[in-house]
Amino acid sequence: MPLKYHRGVCYNTNENKILLAVCEVIMDNQTTHFEEIVRLKRIEGQMRGIQRMIQEKRYCIDILTQLSSIVGAIKSVEESILERHIKGCVQQSFTKGSSEDRTKKIDEIIEVLKKFRKY
Repeated sequence: MPLKYHRGVCYNTNENKILLAVCEVIMDNQTTHFEEIVRLKRIEGQMRGIQRMIQEKRYCIDILTQLSSIVGAIKSVEESILERHIKGCVQQSFTKGSSEDRTKKIDEIIEVLKKFRKY
């Protein structure tokens, strides 16, 4: 089935319909994060739910539990994107890039890990 990639969405060119399956396609050396968009939309819905809980003056512990759930979901998205970056972009710089490219990618990963350790 031929695929066309446009603006972060994969299309079936035979029927011109959006594929509903998770789009794990790398085209033009760009990693897609379609799965994360779906997960972030779910998180967005959870945030709206917490806003309603606050407006309804729900029990504090219930609100905190939901907030903790969102933090975990965001961390999961973060880990997934980092994993794809290492397996895609970083690996590509090691197989096809110059020594300078490899050094830049290593430095980039070190800086990202430093930022992650702050929270």
